[in-house]
Amino acid sequence: MHSSENAMYMRKNGNGEFAVMYLVLELCENGELFDVLFQTGQFEEKLARAFFHQTISGLEACHNSGMCHRDMKPENLLFDANFNVKIADFGFAVVLSGRDGTGMLHTHLGTENYMAPEIHARKAYNGISVDLFALGIILFIMMSKNPPFARPEANDQFYKMLYTGNERFWALHSRNKP
Repeated sequence: MHSSENAMYMRKNGNGEFAVMYLVLELCENGELFDVLFQTGQFEEKLARAFFHQTISGLEACHNSGMCHRDMKPENLLFDANFNVKIADFGFAVVLSGRDGTGMLHTHLGTENYMAPEIHARKAYNGISVDLFALGIILFIMMSKNPPFARPEANDQFYKMLYTGNERFWALHSRNKP
């Protein structure tokens, strides 16, 4: 990615110019993780591990620079020409320290099925933790081609078991599966 903060744009009618920022992005010609999963089915463990490792490395770079993404989902993981994972759509990204500098965030946003329980409960949350929760959901989908729960609500039995750490979650999801 390359940006320039000193660019000028001439108005089409020729009446003056104004400052603009140009942003050049990398083309991710192999699409998004969501579409690849839809076309290929669940990934073998080795492939899922490779994509997950790349995603964790990219997210770690974001976190190390003081930012959290807050909208991690398969649609926001893109593949370049060599099927390297690229994290996209930083529209909900924010500094990890939060507005008040405490490191706790308060805004209720993201994509519902990837949002951590504390966001749904409208509690203060840690940006790194909610990004990692979403990555756990993504890894589950890469390995099974299905989400771990139907709706992120307390009355969804799988969601409740997941966020409470109930071991039955894994037993129920692995029934009749290798």
